[in-house]
Amino acid sequence: MIPMHRVNRRNVLRGMMGGAAVTVGLPFLDCFLDTDGTALADGQALPVVFGTWFWGLGLNPGRWEPNAPGKIDKLGVELQPLVAFKDKMNVFSGMKAFLDGKPNGVHFSGVQGMLTGTVPRGMIADKPSVDTLIADVIGTRTRFRSLEVACAGNPQHSQSRRNGAVVNPAEISPAALYTRVFGPEFTDPNAADFKPDPAVLVRRSALSAVADDRQSFEKTLGAADRARLDEYFTSLRGLEQQLDLQMEKPAPLAACSVPGKVDETPIGTEIEIVKNNHRLFAGLLAHALACGQTQVVNVAFADATSSLRRAGGTQTHHEFSHEEPVDAVLGYQPTLAWFFNEIMGSLAFFLTSMDGIKEGDKTLLDRMTIMTATDLGYAKLHGLENMPMMTFGSGGGRLKTGLHIAAQGEPTSRVGLTLQQAMGVPVSSWGTDSMQTSKTITEIMA
Repeated sequence: MIPMHRVNRRNVLRGMMGGAAVTVGLPFLDCFLDTDGTALADGQALPVVFGTWFWGLGLNPGRWEPNAPGKIDKLGVELQPLVAFKDKMNVFSGMKAFLDGKPNGVHFSGVQGMLTGTVPRGMIADKPSVDTLIADVIGTRTRFRSLEVACAGNPQHSQSRRNGAVVNPAEISPAALYTRVFGPEFTDPNAADFKPDPAVLVRRSALSAVADDRQSFEKTLGAADRARLDEYFTSLRGLEQQLDLQMEKPAPLAACSVPGKVDETPIGTEIEIVKNNHRLFAGLLAHALACGQTQVVNVAFADATSSLRRAGGTQTHHEFSHEEPVDAVLGYQPTLAWFFNEIMGSLAFFLTSMDGIKEGDKTLLDRMTIMTATDLGYAKLHGLENMPMMTFGSGGGRLKTGLHIAAQGEPTSRVGLTLQQAMGVPVSSWGTDSMQTSKTITEIMA
């Protein structure tokens, strides 16, 4: 360890990144589950899980909305792949993003309003996404605060962000995600023997050594830099606490099982390649959640401009939205509808992966809440009205499900505010300008 008085700010950051602030394995919780594996030993419910699932270009209006408000009786034709989950889902129609005179950053304004509560004067809002706000509450005692994946091969497709400049980059390789989560640093919570990783001790002592010597270094800094350094060391103290937790044996998790190794797969925008990688990601994320490695996941099935292609084709989903005529008999763009069916089918596979992991008499999906997000309402017009929104799972009983909420031009931010409160975020109002709201969707609050 380099003595503090010999290093400059760049050396400190390099030393901390290279010698200390690296990926570490953390236990799920420091208490045991009950004998049924459905709750903690003190009777508390298993920790809640949150996630987002994003696709581009919305859906065709009139073809996805349930037939009536209230209890979902019949889903629209474009949501038919999700029919097995109609009792575990909520559908929100009539929601919109408000521009407030700002230009429509097509493919970006809508999803930014949905996920950050702000429609920017450009493409990116300088606000954290809803998953990040929730992860700051429920994701601080897990190995990964959140896990992001992008199925079409670009890590920048991630819709998860800390602010306008900091995107939480996504894994694009299922094999890389497997290694990251279930590689050498993974600690099986159900293993009979537990031996702390010596590397964790090294990281812990390195953090302590730098933190203990910081006062002499702070004397050379101005007030602003001292404040920044204090924020930095506050985060390091949190990491030290997480490293301390890793020195304890993780609580057993009955639903945890290590998946088989995943080999490298082709990466690209052809729909079958994207679907295959999504299937692998879905299984890995389900295992990661069941094994307590994270409580927040974010899936980008494709980018906002939806560069998905049919096998052997060159025209993208997005290009079809502009160029394909509306069929005079059908009343919609048939190729676009085909892509939507493939996308919703993949969403159904993701939900099936979560629902297939049993936790006592319930499933992993039952203690999750998955929020879907998209960028548009009607792709042909690239408008921001009637943007399709859905949630899946009750969040461990925090939400009612099986409901269709028919809004009348309400801001999409109402859904984000409701989910934040359900996940325990202490917030009473969220969003900016006309997207600002203090109205939760009380119909779904348990």
